[in-house]
Amino acid sequence: MLRLGTITYNIAKDWDLPTLIKRLEALKYEGVELRTTHAHKVEVNLSKEERAEVRKRFADSSVTLAGLGSAFEYQAVDPAVVRKNIEGTKEYVRLAHDLGAPGVKVRPNGIPKGADLDETLRRIGAALHEVGEDALGFGVEIRVEVHGAVTQLLPNIAKILKYADHPNVYVCWNSNPNDVVDGSIRQNFALVAPKIREVHLRDLFDEAYPWTELFSLLARNKYDGFTLAEIPESSDPERVLRYFRALWLAYQPKAKA
Repeated sequence: MLRLGTITYNIAKDWDLPTLIKRLEALKYEGVELRTTHAHKVEVNLSKEERAEVRKRFADSSVTLAGLGSAFEYQAVDPAVVRKNIEGTKEYVRLAHDLGAPGVKVRPNGIPKGADLDETLRRIGAALHEVGEDALGFGVEIRVEVHGAVTQLLPNIAKILKYADHPNVYVCWNSNPNDVVDGSIRQNFALVAPKIREVHLRDLFDEAYPWTELFSLLARNKYDGFTLAEIPESSDPERVLRYFRALWLAYQPKAKA
């Protein structure tokens, strides 16, 4: 029972919140991950009353707030930079809690020049342990996007999860080209399958990526969360999103008789 949604990077980045919800309802999209800095302006500077208003807007609609998409990252060599990102994540966790969002997406973003790979993965993992523990107290998941040069390799993501060593640190599958080994994602998918809590989808017309296999693996693993369109902006976004939904429906595993 996969669920279709979008993120507001980049296809809906210029829509304010009322427009976003209205259009997604009309387009039959069930959910959305709100990306920080975009036109909907759902940010940590919202007052208590404004947060309640955002929460009510979603509650009164057919669109689910699937999560918040942050750009917080923890690979920097400078401890002050890592600390700033940890504290920023904690602010977004509190925002997610107030809005009723189930998770906050964070990311690794590559390896600093000259840095040791394993040391960097351990540093990222330690930061994730801290924010995962903090978020647990608010009922919010931390979702690590499979992102960044070197860090987006699934064996490295698996190591990050191992070093994080926390039950509230999960994975946001990102549908990257290097997921594919000999035409299949099965090998890399297996490394993180139990931890997947969110899925970002690229352009579904890309025949180099095995979309049917991805959806089948998700179904086999009883994944019932959101698969979210992460596609480029368009001069006709609503038309593009309609086509995306049609392809998404076509790729769904066929039920056995």
